[in-house]
Amino acid sequence: MWHNKNYIKLLSAQIISLSGTGISSICLALLAYNLAGDNAAMVLSISFAIKMLAYIGLAPIFGVIIHRLPKQKTLIALDIIRAVMFISLPFVTQIWQVYVLMFVINACSAGFTPLFQSTLPTILPIKHQYTTALSISRMAYDLEQLLSPLLTALFLLVVSFKSLFIFDAVTFIVSAALILTCKLPQVVSYCSDKISISSVLGNIKNYLNHPSLKSLWFAYLSAASASAMVLVNTVVYVHNILNGNEAQTAIAMMIVGLGSMIIAFLLPKLLDKYRPQRFHWLGMLTLIFAFTLGSLTPNWVGYTLVCFAMGVGMSCIQTSAGLLITDACSDGDSGPFFAAHFSLTHFWWLITYLVAGFSVTTWGLSVGYLTMGSLCLISLISYSYISIYKR
Repeated sequence: MWHNKNYIKLLSAQIISLSGTGISSICLALLAYNLAGDNAAMVLSISFAIKMLAYIGLAPIFGVIIHRLPKQKTLIALDIIRAVMFISLPFVTQIWQVYVLMFVINACSAGFTPLFQSTLPTILPIKHQYTTALSISRMAYDLEQLLSPLLTALFLLVVSFKSLFIFDAVTFIVSAALILTCKLPQVVSYCSDKISISSVLGNIKNYLNHPSLKSLWFAYLSAASASAMVLVNTVVYVHNILNGNEAQTAIAMMIVGLGSMIIAFLLPKLLDKYRPQRFHWLGMLTLIFAFTLGSLTPNWVGYTLVCFAMGVGMSCIQTSAGLLITDACSDGDSGPFFAAHFSLTHFWWLITYLVAGFSVTTWGLSVGYLTMGSLCLISLISYSYISIYKR
């Protein structure tokens, strides 16, 4: 696969654009503070909610119109639009302008991500190579989580955070240029005469009609619970429980990424021997353990274990998702299934972002961890029931 120039270009495009995305998430927090001061947390919460709503509402629509659009040109167009939006961010002066730009950026991501994922099996038809590519893709996300805080800190020593939005835009332009040089196979797929609500919902229904994908969706409730807790409350835990600082908050995030990256590195060979479902169960049980330990509000040693277990659990669930989706629609274009998966799983993120913030704010970290752990338990029970009785 490393001699496949198309794959190398697509992977490079993903890594470059991810670096811009990771840095932009930190710069957005600084922009929110610059505009809103003490209300920055609320601005960010609304921004994340807008992001999830864009994913949930628009990914299924992209799943329908994906058939009508050339993949390569569409990927390039979505990259360019995102670049233009990031160039605009340094010039905003009102909070509502941030919301509008974030909606457009994430609307493009709602189309780009499933389309990009559905492109990989067309250039890597061999199962092991495709599985490895999925793992590498997951590792790229984890490396972004590890390196983005460090890169941002280094850049901020010499430039302002608003200047970094220009860097983010450049990463998407470079990504578009790399995709432009790829030679992607043309996939002949079914195309309906009309775009309708029924056709959009039909893709979601087809996805949920597959027991393996329906159980995967419930497993993602656990992954979303862990991810939301990490993103929303790591800074709260480090500052309020451990009396730490911003650097230690970044270290905690890096430990989560390290656990996830290790699993993503090991999983391709293991998936040649074992079914993905075995690792889903392992991931959900690991996350339940992490939330239970977190509810005891341990010191740095215990919290390091919590962070590492969070990363391991999330990666056990997420890394093999693309393989299951591709297997479920082996007779046709996987784009609609990836779009449905993208939308359905981000519904969990919308819920878990709200629950993670509300539970900790209202009842404290211990109860917050127990609440999120309860969602993982619901996820495990639902997954097990579908896997055992609905096959």
